Amino acid sequence: MTRISWNHYFMAQSHLLALRSTCTRLTVGATIVRDKRIIAGGYNGSITGGVHCVDEGCYVIDNHCVRTIHAEMNAIIQCAKFGVPTDGAEIYVTHFPCLQCCKAIIQAGIRKVYFAENYKNHPYAIELFQQAGVETEQVPFESETKEEESRLSSEMLVKLEELGLPSEELIELQRQHENLFKE
Repeated sequence: MTRISWNHYFMAQSHLLALRSTCTRLTVGATIVRDKRIIAGGYNGSITGGVHCVDEGCYVIDNHCVRTIHAEMNAIIQCAKFGVPTDGAEIYVTHFPCLQCCKAIIQAGIRKVYFAENYKNHPYAIELFQQAGVETEQVPFESETKEEESRLSSEMLVKLEELGLPSEELIELQRQHENLFKE
């Protein structure tokens, strides 16, 4: 039996979280980890109880949706809300953090950023990470075999069910999984 690496495990969690995104422009997930333990997760979407972009469209000002809170911010805010320290933690994000999230990551004391995909990597964000001594590392979310991908997809479906995803959404995701991995 071959186990996936810690980096791929935590990145998979971030991709799972991105499935909850309500943003129509880009789905992003973030997982904060300390000592190989997940301490928080977030995805990009509206404030709790607010209007969602998937329902009413984006609220765009200067080419940015101002309705959406980024995944990294949601994860960091979750730690603040529940009193979970982030100092010395690591964050796994589906996409390279924007400039504002970069600053929040630094201020939260997060020491390493793992990201799956480049996304408008702002030169000043890169400079700030370097100045603050925050390491960045790209961890592409790729599986080596179709069997591993199928197993990972199945595990994500189980996790979504455990997290209480509405059955109609879960059924649709299971149908997509079966179509993707049918022999």
